[in-house]
Amino acid sequence: MATLSIPAGHAKLADEHIRLRFELRTIAMVWQRELIRFTRTKTRILSSFIQPILFLFVLGYGMTTLVGTTGGFDFKKFVFPGIVSMTVVTTAIFSAISIVWDREFGFLREMLVAPVSRVSIVLGKALGGTTIATIQGTIMLALAPLIGVHLTVLLVLQVIALEALMAFALTMFGVFVASRIQKMEGFQVVMQLVLFPMIFLSGALFPLNGLPGWLAVITRLNPLTYAVDPLRHVVFAIQNMPPAAAARFATGVTIYGYTLPLMAEVAIVVVFAIVFLALAISAFGKPD
Repeated sequence: MATLSIPAGHAKLADEHIRLRFELRTIAMVWQRELIRFTRTKTRILSSFIQPILFLFVLGYGMTTLVGTTGGFDFKKFVFPGIVSMTVVTTAIFSAISIVWDREFGFLREMLVAPVSRVSIVLGKALGGTTIATIQGTIMLALAPLIGVHLTVLLVLQVIALEALMAFALTMFGVFVASRIQKMEGFQVVMQLVLFPMIFLSGALFPLNGLPGWLAVITRLNPLTYAVDPLRHVVFAIQNMPPAAAARFATGVTIYGYTLPLMAEVAIVVVFAIVFLALAISAFGKPD
């Protein structure tokens, strides 16, 4: 009786296809779990908006009375892209706290001993944090008309793309840190020590031009600087800023007299994201 044989190449291809589907399903399940976890924590959703709104309206109005208005462009409009960035960054980094939570309750170990690639787990976590942070940042755009910032459909799409890149990079950074921390208290302390200096030294709350030399060097070493500036650049591009306001609230990161083009800044953020993706995957490959 003749038997039907399957060529070895076809069998291998079929196995790889099944494996790929399994890994994609794992990524989707981890991603969905992150979204469900976030939507069930109402206090986390609320708290992620309170601080940026306070900075925008309290600091924005306070600084406007101090620094004044230039050609109808005031400090509130300047700081708005930075506040959107702050929302994205804070949400993205703190989304990684679920890793520490899962480790404390033993769920992370169950995930790591499952017959799935750890790359899929990391990507699922990263995409979950990216989705949440991007949504949070996009919701903040609803405040733009209240302070006189003009929006268009194209601008919103550009902002969402930049938010997603920023969120992915910072989620990977948070995942890398969380993968080496055993207790939630430790993660919160480390993130507070790292997060606020990164935000304050990124130019999110002040212009990068005219800084003292030592402060200018620190801001250029901060990778978040190259994520905030593109967002501010695309927002300012359609605001009809007078020349005096454009000079006072200039965009662009200047290094040794050379102003980096927008795509160069985006490329730096991409490299930052790739590096910490690799570090997070490597950290997940080590025993607790």
